Amino acid sequence: MYSAADLATQSTNNQPIPVVQTWNLCKVYRTGFWMNQKIESLKDCSLTVYQGETFGLLGPNGAGKTTLLKTLLGIIRPTSGKAVLLGRPIGDRNVKQKIGYLPENAYLYDYLTAWEFLGFTAGLFQIPQSKQNRKITELLDLVGLAKSTAKKKKLKQYSKGMLQRVGMAQALINDPEVVFLDEPMSGLDPMGRYRMREIVLSLKQAGKTIFFNSHILADVEQICDRIAILALGDLICQGSLNELLGNGDVYQVLIKGGDSETLAPWISNLTWENNRWHGQLQKSPEAFLAHLNTIDAQLISMQLARPSLEEFFMQQLRERGIEFSR
Repeated sequence: MYSAADLATQSTNNQPIPVVQTWNLCKVYRTGFWMNQKIESLKDCSLTVYQGETFGLLGPNGAGKTTLLKTLLGIIRPTSGKAVLLGRPIGDRNVKQKIGYLPENAYLYDYLTAWEFLGFTAGLFQIPQSKQNRKITELLDLVGLAKSTAKKKKLKQYSKGMLQRVGMAQALINDPEVVFLDEPMSGLDPMGRYRMREIVLSLKQAGKTIFFNSHILADVEQICDRIAILALGDLICQGSLNELLGNGDVYQVLIKGGDSETLAPWISNLTWENNRWHGQLQKSPEAFLAHLNTIDAQLISMQLARPSLEEFFMQQLRERGIEFSR
């Protein structure tokens, strides 16, 4: 893993510290009766995730997201290419002590309570018994489960959302440096998604590095620092939302009052529709608001003139001739 000298040098120079790195990572499965057919689940995948950031891997079902995540975790082996996690080759046993993982469909022992299951997980990480009660209580509070419920109710009686919360708690039991989440919002109702999103945001505030797969783009847009899009095994693009969607310097405005002569110097593509002026603001918003006061006009709305993540996502797929049925 990184030495103290490496971390100190990068920190002093304000250089981001890479936590996950892959170079031309490929995974090929063989199928068919004679195992003579090949399916490329990953194709030359190269990406970097930095310390302390929340990184979202997007893609439709079957894109290769889970394959990439399991490869990084050392659950499956790549066919070719290279990857490192926390500065060490993937699969390193010492690194596994420093990561947390929530599978998409986690299997939890039906006849254990949440408290018993978390105690079992803590034992796997050799967390002393003297520290387990405090740690489990903290995690139950984080994921929004009552201590009394966790001690009395068997996991087979839990809802999908409650099981996801228990799964999140077990992923954090060892206080990991990197947390891997595979479709953490999948199958949850709006309240469950909101709770899971709040948990991820709290981990982000605590400085954890979070790598998660998702096809729920609205959640990704709210919480991720950077994203990558994977489709049919190909890594299409990666970057921050500002880099991919635009930096947000241009605003779409809706104005009541005024006239074309006074608004045209400030707004491009100015159009009149439904008794309102529409267009894109080309100058400082503050100066424009002051100008509106002088011409007796009113600002109805002002929004960033850039596509949503969903629009960008679909555009990227279509540009590459990838169409998916609804």
